[in-house]
Amino acid sequence: MSEQIAPANGIEIAYEAYGDPADPTLLLVMGLGVQMLLWDEELCQMFVERGFNVVRFDNRDVGLSTKTPGRPPNVLPALVRRPRKSAYRLSDMADDAAALLDHLQVEAAHVMGASMGGMIAQTLAANHPQRVLSLVSIMSTTGNRRVGRAKPGALALLVNRPPQGREENVERAAKAFKVIGSPGFERDEARLRDVIGRSYDRCFHPAGVAHQLVAIMASGNRTSELRSIQSPTLVIHGEDDPLVGVSGGRATARAIPDARLMTIPGMGHDMPRQIWPRMVEAVVANAQRARDKHPADAAPAAR
Repeated sequence: MSEQIAPANGIEIAYEAYGDPADPTLLLVMGLGVQMLLWDEELCQMFVERGFNVVRFDNRDVGLSTKTPGRPPNVLPALVRRPRKSAYRLSDMADDAAALLDHLQVEAAHVMGASMGGMIAQTLAANHPQRVLSLVSIMSTTGNRRVGRAKPGALALLVNRPPQGREENVERAAKAFKVIGSPGFERDEARLRDVIGRSYDRCFHPAGVAHQLVAIMASGNRTSELRSIQSPTLVIHGEDDPLVGVSGGRATARAIPDARLMTIPGMGHDMPRQIWPRMVEAVVANAQRARDKHPADAAPAAR
């Protein structure tokens, strides 16, 4: 399916679907300032081959989804203390995802989120439990500032102003992933440069990063919310993540009842192609847990 625009929660959400709509839906939620293109098409097809109808989408303030009007907030104070005001919070972004499922006429989906997308997916499972069959939280955290801390060099990437030109942005991203990427796996830099270039061509909106980052900080510590999640949950985290330390993943797994934790040596704050087969198998197994819990409607058949 080509890209579509859905009215959702009072805004518009850009999305794309792969596979058979009759199959169980796997909703993919991407992270801070990143478009749905970072859910690689090859990875999406791997999930299609395992029996999922895969839906990826742009969060508000990135890609072709609705942008917040006005000047972006100053992120530096938000990094020091919880902001009192924000244009929206993670709960609003979770409501966006629920409304997208409404538009797609999907009663409940398997939900997988990466980084900020993991926070949104967690919040969706906590606030809309009937909509989440199973949950996968990748390289994410709980909102407790004592866990998942970034290393100083990685944190600087969130506050540095990006350049304006296409090539300058591609070069900046390549350098950034040398800082936050996976030291234990060979990096496909050509693939990375291609997707960053396509993202720039599709929509360059750096102000969205500030709005999303403040939304994360304004949402505070969500540990108590996570304790209410009943969906079978898998937490995946790199042991060498410099942007969201592995303690964030461990805290997430502790907070969610019966969550399973998979830490990966050599994995940083990205999803290297080499781990995709292992990740797909783990996601399918977690979906099977949901099928065992709700046999009628939960998981794809084995393929």
